[in-house]
Amino acid sequence: GGPVMAGGAAAGGEAEAAQEEKTAFDVKLEAFDAAKKLKVIKEVRAITGLGLKEAKELVEKAPSDVKIGVSKEEAEEIQKKLEEVGGTIKVE
Repeated sequence: GGPVMAGGAAAGGEAEAAQEEKTAFDVKLEAFDAAKKLKVIKEVRAITGLGLKEAKELVEKAPSDVKIGVSKEEAEEIQKKLEEVGGTIKVE
């Protein structure tokens, strides 16, 4: 998860995106409640299947991508689960 190069790709792809409804969404962890960090890490592990170390790193380096290219329904489900345990989520 390094920086996403959206600038160049967006210019050419915007016309296509306008014609078809977006079907793939990225779920990002923007921030989290420090007091609930362990719960957020546990939930990220459950969602991603990552090991404890990897899930902890993903949470600690927020903002970070939790899941990329998921359906709208799955993105909303992940957002709900993470917000319930203290995460601040952005779906793009």
